[in-house]
Amino acid sequence: MRLHLSILLSAGLILAAVTSCGTVAETVVTRGQQYPKLYAEAPGSIVIMPPVNRTNAVEAKEYFYTTLYRPLCEKGYYVFSPYLTMELFRSESAYDSELFLEGSLKRFREIIGADAAMFTVIKAWERDNLGGKLTARVEFILRSTTSGEVLYRREGNLTVDTELSADEDDSPLEVLLGMAATMLTTSLTDQVVAGRRCTDAVLSDMPLGKYSPAYGTDREVKAGKSYFEATVK
Repeated sequence: MRLHLSILLSAGLILAAVTSCGTVAETVVTRGQQYPKLYAEAPGSIVIMPPVNRTNAVEAKEYFYTTLYRPLCEKGYYVFSPYLTMELFRSESAYDSELFLEGSLKRFREIIGADAAMFTVIKAWERDNLGGKLTARVEFILRSTTSGEVLYRREGNLTVDTELSADEDDSPLEVLLGMAATMLTTSLTDQVVAGRRCTDAVLSDMPLGKYSPAYGTDREVKAGKSYFEATVK
């Protein structure tokens, strides 16, 4: 009896040990830990650089350029109007932002007083009108105009779902008409709206700026992944 009890006890201990070894506790990373340089420099003003478009969709660059102003303002940052700074970019030969991705940004601090520059790198922009999907892969990089350091970097591989759902009781004709409506909806979907949804998703993890009433209160908030995939509507 004692032998059987000893064997059962030993087996239980071994099972517990194996289970504990196989379980890895998730490490919680806060925004304060993930974006320490952004909290340290605390930029108050941001200039939006013309997006870097690495796709064949020429129009994607313009769609994303207009989407950053509102979400950054809502985050508590002073953002220079993209329309007003466009002439500056052209005069400073800065419309090709890729030249500044790793270069000096001091001229933007000297000329307009920007604390940081936000870059957008569009890596994919594909439309599927039949399936009612628009897929975009976008990376946002915020760099300090003083130190040149990267203060915020996050990339999202996002699918914008524009499909119109059909009811189970729909007739074949109604289903066919629904598919046609989905194609039309996708083809007519405001590309700026699609870009805005992607922008909102990627910037959702960006710490609040000094002009936000809640500035400094999000240091302990769990940080999102630096790269993520999601469907947005």
